[in-house]
Amino acid sequence: MDANAMTGAETFLRLLGSMGVERIFASSGSEWAPVWEYLAKPAAAAIPAYLSARHEETAIGAASGYAKSSGKLPAVMLHTTVGALHGAMALRAALHESVPMVVFAGESVAFGEDEGPDPGWQWMRSLGDVGGPARLVAPCVKWSFGVNSKSVLPSTIQRACQLALTPPFGPAFVSVPMEYLFEPMPASAASAAAIPRRAVADPAGIAQLADMLAAAKNPMILTERSGRSRAAVDCLVELAQALAAPVVQTRNPDYFNFPHDHPLHAGFDPAPVLKGADMIFMPATVAPWHPASAVPFRHAKVALLDENPLCSELPVWGYQADLCLVGEVEASLQALLEQVRKRVGDGDPARRQRAAAWAEKNAARRKAWTEKTLALKDAKPMETRWIAHELNAVLPANAVVVDETITHRPEILNELDRLAPGGFFCGCIGGLGTGLATALGVKAAQPEKTVIATIGDGTFNYNPVLAALGFAQEHGMPIMIVVFDNQGYLSQQSGVPKYFPRGFAMKAQKFAGTSIRPAPEYAGLAPLFGGYGERVDEPGELRAALQRGLKAVNEGALALLDVRLAPVP
Repeated sequence: MDANAMTGAETFLRLLGSMGVERIFASSGSEWAPVWEYLAKPAAAAIPAYLSARHEETAIGAASGYAKSSGKLPAVMLHTTVGALHGAMALRAALHESVPMVVFAGESVAFGEDEGPDPGWQWMRSLGDVGGPARLVAPCVKWSFGVNSKSVLPSTIQRACQLALTPPFGPAFVSVPMEYLFEPMPASAASAAAIPRRAVADPAGIAQLADMLAAAKNPMILTERSGRSRAAVDCLVELAQALAAPVVQTRNPDYFNFPHDHPLHAGFDPAPVLKGADMIFMPATVAPWHPASAVPFRHAKVALLDENPLCSELPVWGYQADLCLVGEVEASLQALLEQVRKRVGDGDPARRQRAAAWAEKNAARRKAWTEKTLALKDAKPMETRWIAHELNAVLPANAVVVDETITHRPEILNELDRLAPGGFFCGCIGGLGTGLATALGVKAAQPEKTVIATIGDGTFNYNPVLAALGFAQEHGMPIMIVVFDNQGYLSQQSGVPKYFPRGFAMKAQKFAGTSIRPAPEYAGLAPLFGGYGERVDEPGELRAALQRGLKAVNEGALALLDVRLAPVP
């Protein structure tokens, strides 16, 4: 072995840097001591910045927000089996959201029996499991491997990065024996490990789709994830305008997919828009309506476009697909736009008339929505849509909103019409508990942006709140958190009237397990971490409170506003 060979720890950090990883989000344990030792040395090569989190869901959620916002590959370090299990829900969320990241958990394979480092009694007693961390979390990630020889550690690090960024994107998981981190590494890393280039959809298929869209009398576009790329949003706007086609989103869009104030934006309820369509184009869409068999249209053709259009990670899907194109969305939309422009002209009277009709319909929808919202300005307790309306009024031009609500989300989405591409991310597709961390990851990617987390009080309790607030304070990443506080779990309660409308619970108005009372004073948490906290009960005081929160954030402190709504019974 070359006396100058790098240790496993140095190899780990250098290879991540060479694969384009700029940030490591970590909630790791004692087995990573060799990595910490190398991080303390003067850097001899480009290595990622290390951001310590205080909970595994915080680390993985922050990595997710960072990846979504920056488009760059993050790494995560966890503490063996227990850390991997703590983070499993967040890993599953990244899998379902197709968020790329490389995740590493330490383990021991010698348990103190070799001449090398002794990890301690706890590894025999508490931390070891048959198959190790890689086996435990395998169903929650795209790819999982436990390194079984130090010779393959370098190439495995490279391969994990490649696999995470190979469509469909997702978390690639590697468990690393701590013993290998101390040892000199063989030169098994490839001199070059390119990320696979993402393919554009088949040109013949794009031409067929352009024909179908151009020939349609009532085309419409439905999307949930096109906004992963800001350029794709711009392209979708041009495509919609060329076709005079309305664009509708579902109540669960992952990103900002289309300008909310555009005349062709048809809201967040696909059913009424789909009803009259004869051609439906669904780029990057997972669940356009529910259930899949309840088709809300007659005789329409449906075309899909995505790198994973049939959602291979889901057990059931089953939506209509007359044309199914596999390809990277942004480049494929660009190619489609070019083909559509060849087939449609600016002077077509039918398209001009259709565009005008949709503009009038959407203006009327927005006007009616606004009038209903303004009628709530004096309502106490406050209503969700009034809170969202006031938030929208004070949003800075560079604002990014990360939403982790459930029952509040449709009204929040309808009110937030001042955001730009890249200005919205959903924080709870795969499960509740990662919204605050996702917002922090967005802040890590774009520190110049004003990042706002909207979250229900029930969801707030699922988050590792202290870890998230600590992360914001430690790393100087202030965000504003707006808690929609109805003192309970409204989504949980909703199943009772749905399934038992005349049952005992409805008659007695007694719902087990749905209240969060006595209601905690959440705002009191912020000062513990050098932040600004305020409880808001009066609708007329809300805007000023939001402005105070934004001022605190601009001055470098986190802000937490506890906004009280009508309590859940």
